Order: sequence, then structure tokens, then C-alpha cells
Amino acid sequence: MKTEVLIIGGGPSGLLLSQLLNRAGVATVVLERTSRERVLARIRAGVLEAGTVGLLREAGVAARLDKEGLPHDGCYLSDDELMVHINFYELTGKRVMVYGQTEVTADLYKAQDEMGTSIIHEVEDVVIQDLDQKTSFVEYTVHGERKRIDCSYVVGCDGFHGVSRNTIPVEARTEFERVYPFGWLGILSRTPPANEELIYANSSHGFALCSMRNENLSRYYLQVPLSDSVDQWSDERFWAELKRRVPSETAESLVTGASIEKSIAPLRSFVSEPLRWGNLFLVGDATHIVPPTGAKGLNLAVSDVYYLHQALITAVKQDQRAPLDGYSEQALARIWKAMRFSWQMTTMLHQFDGEDSFSAQMRKASLSHLARSETARRDLAENYVGLPF
Repeated sequence: MKTEVLIIGGGPSGLLLSQLLNRAGVATVVLERTSRERVLARIRAGVLEAGTVGLLREAGVAARLDKEGLPHDGCYLSDDELMVHINFYELTGKRVMVYGQTEVTADLYKAQDEMGTSIIHEVEDVVIQDLDQKTSFVEYTVHGERKRIDCSYVVGCDGFHGVSRNTIPVEARTEFERVYPFGWLGILSRTPPANEELIYANSSHGFALCSMRNENLSRYYLQVPLSDSVDQWSDERFWAELKRRVPSETAESLVTGASIEKSIAPLRSFVSEPLRWGNLFLVGDATHIVPPTGAKGLNLAVSDVYYLHQALITAVKQDQRAPLDGYSEQALARIWKAMRFSWQMTTMLHQFDGEDSFSAQMRKASLSHLARSETARRDLAENYVGLPF
């Protein structure tokens, strides 16, 4: 089999890249290690930046998003009883959209199926070869049979544990990482949201987030020690602890119910440079991870796709490789800005093991400053809705 661009990873970033390339007449094949059912069962991000929504519209996959998504003009940050509203629209003229990553992925699969794109699931033992040659190739096993695809370019959208980043020699990579000493315990429940907009809650009992997927599906998170397990957290314990961490007015109106999904996710900040090695290009979690506090994970992957799809179209259709040469530097400039914002939000809202009383006062001072300074609120809003591509 031959194709112009071979994409490893059938999640939203790989599918979006494939969709944009196909619409421009650039042929792709997508390889995914798991089944489609497992990809669609992943519970991930739900807040889309304005630029992400724009690119999904450009890709022709935003009809359901525009119909069912929830536009949000702002969010709340709280410190015990203090509630600070960040009005994105008033401060920046932009909104975010609440629409689950699972729904984005489902829309992309539907669009790719209609195009007839070759998406091969449950592949194993992927090996990427000849990245320094004019034509590269990828070998893999599917249903016990060894296969090969020749291609001009390989794009790794296969996540932190995928094969793509590790194909780049260790001596050619520079990695930056910060592992945070806590995780997020998240639940999904068929209940109305606690508020019409997200609430990021700092409290003396720890961090909490009140989010949603739609008007009858809520997503909540608690900061917990990494040593905790899901089995330790019954629904009753979760709801009781959530009510301790949010402002009393929110706690009193909170509608609780049985969880339909429950998991603990560790938090880390991670960047691997460069994003290119010969004919291989890295996108999304394959090359960077952000803590979810700033809602940047999926959005940052989409910005990588934005830069790369344009460069690949130019390379394939016009035989001009200069934009590909600038991809890594261009994408990294935005990646590090998003890293800073996510780190800042995480530091401002979470308790850290062994911290002193000074740290708690700094969190309070940061939120107090946001309450009083339009300039500070505008800076947060500009980063939250997404910096320009």
C-alpha cells in the first residue's frame, strides 16, 4: 500500500489532520492501535477554544457541534466563598465551546468514513523506517499479518506512550518535564451542571472543578493524592467532598446522582523537542502534555494540526518543503505559551505536598488580584480562549 501521508493514531488530532488533508486532495492512511469502540469510549476534554472551533468548521465537521455545543462567555474562579467571574467575551470578544472530545472524535470518524479514508484499527508492532530518505515506510501487524505502507511523510499522533516520539534517537531529543504530586479524580454523572459556567474552586480542602458536557451531563473533579485509588471513593464520599470545596451557594444547589464513569488522572507538564525528525512529524500528546487545569490538551493538539496541515498541503501539492522546515519552531512557540498558562493555573489553584502557609496566602492573593484587576482578568481570558494560531 502507498499513500502520501501516513498518520499513526486515530484519536481526534490524527483524524482532524486526515480530514483537512483529504479535503485538500492529499491522500492519507490512519493507523490506530485500539478498536474504534475503545477510542470513542475515552472520556477526555470538553472545552474547545475559539480557534479549535474555527478549524473544525473549516474541516466540515462542526454541524453537530454548532447545534449541540454550549457556548460559554466565561468561567468562575473561587477561593472558599470568594467567586471571581472571568468574562471572556467582554474581555476578548471570543467565547469557548463546551463539547466533549468524544463527540468531536465521533464527528470526525463519520466524516472520514464518508470520504472513504482508510483507517486501520488494532494494529501492533509499528515500526517507522527510512525517515531520512525521499520515501519512508511503516510496518505493522494487524490480525496476525505483517503489512507495509510506503509514504512521503509520517505523522505521529499516537500519544505519550506511542512509538513515534521514541523513533527519534534519544540523543536528538530534549525533554522537559514536571510531574505534579497529585491527581484529578473525575466523575461523569447524568445530572444538571452545578453552574451555567465552569467553576475552578480553590479551598482549604483542596482543588475542585465543576464542569459539564451538556445540560444533563456533568463532569466534576477533585484534587486527590496519587496514592488514592478509585475504589476508595464511593459516590457518596465524592459528593460530600465536592460540596466542602466549592462555595456554599454552589454546594447547596448541587444536584447529585450515580456516577457513570470514575477515574483518576495524574498531572504532568511535558515537552519533547524537536517536533520533526526527517519525514516524521509529531502532534499532540506524542510531543507535549499539559495539566488539564487550563483546558489546553486537545486545543494544543489542534494548533499543531493547524500548522502542520498547511505545511503538508504545500509540500505535497506544490513541492515546497520550506513550511515543513519551520513546523517545529512555529508549533513550539505556541506550545510553550500554553505550558506557561497551564502551569500558572495549576499552581494558583492546587495545594502542594509540604507547602507552607505562605503558599496558601499566595493563592488567595492571586485570586484577590483577579477580582480587582481587569488587566489580570484579561490576561487570563486571552489565554483561556486561546492565543492566535
